[in-house]
Amino acid sequence: MDNRRPLQGGLLYWGSALVMLTIPVSALALDAEIEGIEGDMADNVEIYLKNLDGREYSVNRLRAEVMRLTQEAMRVYGYYEPQIEMQFDDEETPEEVALVIDKGEPVRLEVIDFTLAGDAANDEPFQQAIDDYPQQLDDVLLHEPYDSLKGRLQALNIQRGYFDWQFTDERMEIRPWAHSARLYLGIDSGPRYRFGKVAIHGNHILEERLRNLKPFDYGDPYLASEVAEFNNELGSTEWFGSISVRPRLDRQKGALALPEHDSWWSALDVEEIPMPEQGPRINRQALVSATSLYSPEQPYMPIDVVVTPADRHQFETGIGYATDVGPRLQFSWEQPWINRYGHSLDHKLYLSGPDQQFSGTYNIPLDDPLRDSYRLQYGLRNQDIEDTESFESTIDFGRHWVFDNDWEQTIYLRATYEDFTQGNESNQVLLLYPGVQWTRTRTRNPQFPTWGDRQTLNLQYSSEAWGSDAEFFRMTGDTAWIRKWGDDNRFIGRLGVGMIETDDFSNIPPSLRFFTGGDTTVRGYSYESLSPEDENGKLTGGQNLLAGSVEAQRRITGKWWGAVFFDAGDAFTDWWPDEVNKSAGLGVRWISPVGPIRLDLAHPFDDDDNSVRFHFAIGPEF
Repeated sequence: MDNRRPLQGGLLYWGSALVMLTIPVSALALDAEIEGIEGDMADNVEIYLKNLDGREYSVNRLRAEVMRLTQEAMRVYGYYEPQIEMQFDDEETPEEVALVIDKGEPVRLEVIDFTLAGDAANDEPFQQAIDDYPQQLDDVLLHEPYDSLKGRLQALNIQRGYFDWQFTDERMEIRPWAHSARLYLGIDSGPRYRFGKVAIHGNHILEERLRNLKPFDYGDPYLASEVAEFNNELGSTEWFGSISVRPRLDRQKGALALPEHDSWWSALDVEEIPMPEQGPRINRQALVSATSLYSPEQPYMPIDVVVTPADRHQFETGIGYATDVGPRLQFSWEQPWINRYGHSLDHKLYLSGPDQQFSGTYNIPLDDPLRDSYRLQYGLRNQDIEDTESFESTIDFGRHWVFDNDWEQTIYLRATYEDFTQGNESNQVLLLYPGVQWTRTRTRNPQFPTWGDRQTLNLQYSSEAWGSDAEFFRMTGDTAWIRKWGDDNRFIGRLGVGMIETDDFSNIPPSLRFFTGGDTTVRGYSYESLSPEDENGKLTGGQNLLAGSVEAQRRITGKWWGAVFFDAGDAFTDWWPDEVNKSAGLGVRWISPVGPIRLDLAHPFDDDDNSVRFHFAIGPEF
């Protein structure tokens, strides 16, 4: 028995210590009940007091500390002379304090004096920042707008190239006895820097190609946003593994580009207002004198670019599933650069039960590599879908442009050989035809767009005059829109049209005919099962296409969304169809790390079996 008691007592001791160690720090904080003020001011007082532990102070010291912190919390709202009554729940070991606060008369603005000197005096964003100051004379003083204005002006100086800027005045004078405040803020921006020479290091691509990506020229006014844009443009080429684009700030200029740690306010005849600690600093006049020596009339800021090559061979695999095609596998091999001119090459292999594809693209960038290029594309495709069996080989060469309004244009010449059986009809055709395509895609948050739209128009023409086996004019167009209403509602609309004008439809291969139905077109029907039929009931493909969809989504919780939709569409021979196939249904969306996962239950209104069909797909709408 005697040997057990010390052990038992030790366990109790260490158990109690462990319990104390596991108590959250916030549980030891002094709780406050506040009367007389409310809203943000009361919340701020609670924030100031939340880390105050009553056990660390004597009662008198704790009373003084609560008083000091409460006054500090109220001063930022313009109340410098509050009357505060406090009562602790326990004078020996207080855990809670009750505060009754009379705010008193606030301090009001008597003087607002903001001045600009230097080149920034004629730079509109600086004046706009001052014009946007939300307080006026006789308003109750708030500290936050003054702090925000200082930060905004400091940021503008750095963003717009005023690297020699300095505060000439920064004072907040408080006169509590007069219930007034005077605000002073002055900035001398000095001259605005211009873009200097650009030095590029480590590049394996022709330097001239990289310089063509600059959004600025030598001598343009400096803008940090254009430095960032240059960095993004270099990254978009995919030529580099790492990129650094920076202004060349020497040590002295770098120091001047940062705000000084002056005290920014002073209070007159106010007790117990803490003054920020001041570290060692250079006298302001000494700085001004030093920077004025040998300074050019128009300063320039050189830009340093340091890059490293991207891996020459990049591989990626993907596995997925969709009800249209079942399991699917994709493998890609990309060479983002293969020579000093920035040419690139990529190959893709796509495998599913009804569809197998191999394709490649050789890209030849021109002087503006992100907006102007030649493209050589080639591919093989084998399909066995519904009543279609086809083996297709294609090669085309085209010119691609990207315009400033986000539209892209491609003009190409394509050659296609296709050996196919469509229904009871078999054929082999060689087609040579030019085409032009315009497309634009805009999205916000591409993984699960909250706003976006996509437009595409494609025109193609083939003629027997240059050896093609069929003469036709083909047009396709589609548009899709995503809009969000509030935080929890999302709407999607789609419309697709197509037409083929020809006198010899039998020589048009399945790859150019129209079919619809499936996960992304008219749900409730199997993949590409909607088209005209021959006398034996087999699909022939259509000369015309019309398909549309409207969908409303609402957030259920977190990353889960519900959907309701209506689809309609068909492929047909004569324009306009007597009626189109329709469906409606419900769906669920989950925003997964790999993109949205969509599960739909669709009921077809024009199917003989009148059966419900599930649709499953992974990936964003576009």
